[in-house]
Amino acid sequence: MSDHISLENNIKSMVADIRGMHCAACSARIEKVLGSMSGVKAASVNLAAETLDVRWDETETDIGEISEKISGLGFELVMPEEFQEASLSIEGMSCASCSSRIEKVVAGLAGVSSVAVNLPAASGRVVYSPAHTSLEQIIESIQKLGFTANPLGSKDISVSSGDKAVAKLAAMQKELVPTLILGALLLVVAMGEMVGISLPQFMAPSHSPLVFGLVQLLLVLPLMWLGRRFYLVGFPSLFRGAPNMDSLIAVGTGAAFIYSSWNFGEICLGIDVFNKVRDLYFESAGVIISLVSLGKFMEARSKVRTSDAIRQLMELAPDKATLVKGDELQEILVGDIVLNDVLLVRPGERIPVDGAVVKGVSTVDESMLTGESMPVNKKTGDKVVGATLNNNGVIHIRAEKIGQDTVLARIVKMVRDAQGTKAPIANLADRISLYFVPVVMVIAVGSGLAWYFIGAADFSFSLRIFVAVMVIACPCAMGLATPTSIMVGTGRGAQLGVLVKSGEALEKAQKIDTVVFDKTGTLTHGKPVLTDFIMFTDSIAEEDALQLVASVEKVSEHPLAKAIVNGAVKKGLKLKEAEGFEALTGMGISASVSGHNLLLGNLQLMERKQVVGLDNVTVIDSAAELAGKGKTALYLALDGILVALLAVADQIKPEAAATVKALADMGVRSIMMTGDHQVTARAIAAEAGITDIIAQVMPEDKAGKVAGLQEQGFRVAMVGDGINDAPALARADVGIAMGTGIDVAIETGDIVLMRGDLSSLLTALSLSRVTMANIRQNLFWAFIYNVVGIPVAAGVLYIFGGPTLNPMIAGAAMAMSSVSVVTNALRLRFFQPVKSGG
Repeated sequence: MSDHISLENNIKSMVADIRGMHCAACSARIEKVLGSMSGVKAASVNLAAETLDVRWDETETDIGEISEKISGLGFELVMPEEFQEASLSIEGMSCASCSSRIEKVVAGLAGVSSVAVNLPAASGRVVYSPAHTSLEQIIESIQKLGFTANPLGSKDISVSSGDKAVAKLAAMQKELVPTLILGALLLVVAMGEMVGISLPQFMAPSHSPLVFGLVQLLLVLPLMWLGRRFYLVGFPSLFRGAPNMDSLIAVGTGAAFIYSSWNFGEICLGIDVFNKVRDLYFESAGVIISLVSLGKFMEARSKVRTSDAIRQLMELAPDKATLVKGDELQEILVGDIVLNDVLLVRPGERIPVDGAVVKGVSTVDESMLTGESMPVNKKTGDKVVGATLNNNGVIHIRAEKIGQDTVLARIVKMVRDAQGTKAPIANLADRISLYFVPVVMVIAVGSGLAWYFIGAADFSFSLRIFVAVMVIACPCAMGLATPTSIMVGTGRGAQLGVLVKSGEALEKAQKIDTVVFDKTGTLTHGKPVLTDFIMFTDSIAEEDALQLVASVEKVSEHPLAKAIVNGAVKKGLKLKEAEGFEALTGMGISASVSGHNLLLGNLQLMERKQVVGLDNVTVIDSAAELAGKGKTALYLALDGILVALLAVADQIKPEAAATVKALADMGVRSIMMTGDHQVTARAIAAEAGITDIIAQVMPEDKAGKVAGLQEQGFRVAMVGDGINDAPALARADVGIAMGTGIDVAIETGDIVLMRGDLSSLLTALSLSRVTMANIRQNLFWAFIYNVVGIPVAAGVLYIFGGPTLNPMIAGAAMAMSSVSVVTNALRLRFFQPVKSGG
């Protein structure tokens, strides 16, 4: 690797390797994204050398943010020796205060360039300089905060992570059953008489306060043991000056338990027994632990579901394959496959890795990538993709891409990276979360003291206020609001063939008001076909004339020639041998076939060769009509006489018009951009229902046209094939690459549509809108919950004659707030693709 880092004042520069680029679209995309970053002064990518030359102001950004941007695009920045990047699994986080605290502490270490922690994924990514700190020191700093951190390798990021989450969920469920049973018993004992449940006389508080208190104590002690993690994590975090949600629960329930224990002690000593029994709050401590534990279990179960889409994708890949070694067949693990291995794939089996067919014929179901339900014919030399389904033939394939290089692995990695990114909308919640718990503790203490000293309330009332405020506050809901929606939304998108690169792209896409379509390969199929064959003579039959033309064109590689040949082959015509073939640049071709001198080309060629019949009104009108429909008209002359007009056109996709109409219904303007002349462009656009056209544009000028629209205030999405349109995709607010699903350049664009159907564009834009609406709902309820809940718990309603909030109800509300946020995000799992036909 050729790399260096230099520093002049605050400006740093670096040259480093980039992995994963496949074409100019990749390099252009990286340059565009980095160039738009605050603080980046210059960014130049050398595709041939696979290097990045970047300069940035370290007071505005850092190499970690640059690396994260590149990773979000699906590439890997190979850090120079001064910097390394590591992924970590982080266990023990209970709320957004935890993740924010980790980010702040690790970011403060010498040599750490950047750090990002994902709460629902329980992971983090850190960029650091080994010359100033080590990964061990970073992990140690996290562990000092009370969390468990371990480095993650690429092999760790697999289905096993989902299995671990499921196993953890099962363990939580085992602990939850006795917790709920004991909590229910404690509630019945403490409040049975209040709700009309008769207790044995010896347990009734009015008959035997001592037994009543003892039973509560015996029930709450095992509950506190089962919920000991709240205390083992909460108190140390508090003492370290970094309190979290566990600290709120530990302090709140601990205060209730200590106060109740003091009063129970006085009951045992016979001091003011019947007054003291009313000040027993064992049930509050125990039931709060039960309810919060239930909430944590429901939250964990919901979190497991947020990664369902990724697991389902990964599970498509088979575990084993059949290796061909000479005349022997050997079953091996897919992980043991090496490049150039020959593998046998039987009917009904999934193809294990990306490769090429070396023997056999079959059809392959590629719908998991392309969405195309019709199987694709495969023969020797054809490419196949891992995890696609072999239908009805036995084939041998040669492994060309394995492990993390396969299309499926690259898709999974891109989605995982996207799920780990943050949308700009989350910035406010992240900032609030860092200071939320300390502020709540201050409010809780202040509320309790205010009621006791100013409100002249007794200690018991003030304590209830204190506990209620402590346990109702929930930083979790704020921390989970954005990442859970992004995880579920991007995962659902991957299932539907829509790959979103980052949370930022998702947020930008929902604001798009203008879509610029490239014509060829996007609005059209990109493959010209023979559409018309108009005869002007009875001296030769149409099929015979087509046979002669195709016989001449079969030696040409020109797309128009291939369209004519394919038209003849479809009709079952047998092609003949031509002689004297000559390509007349810019005009057409000439040759001899079956005793005829054949000319095929434009009007200029016919006039130069003085072909007879050009002044025929029917010919003139027919040529004009074809041109008006956006078709390329070719004149056919035999032995100096015009005999026919052929029309070749790149046909528009059948769903194009419905897609454009659906976009209009969404309030999105459609524009077609093409290098065609105005007449041809308008004809194609009219078929698609597009009225705004930018025609006669060279590929290198498309980015400038996009920039012009942006300068007019439009938020522009550019839709293209991801290769020829790279500069325009890079310049747009959101670049959307249309893919075929087979080894598509998935690094191109902010969003990749793996399926060729234009309906995927509607799905992408709708998914972004629905996901961002989901995030806003989560953030709204998270903020409103705390804004309303904390004052109510502090006794605001009581001031105006209303009730106070029972700490148990406060605990239940806190537990359910996080569950409601995650559950709301999970609704995105049921998002349905938008069909352009309605």
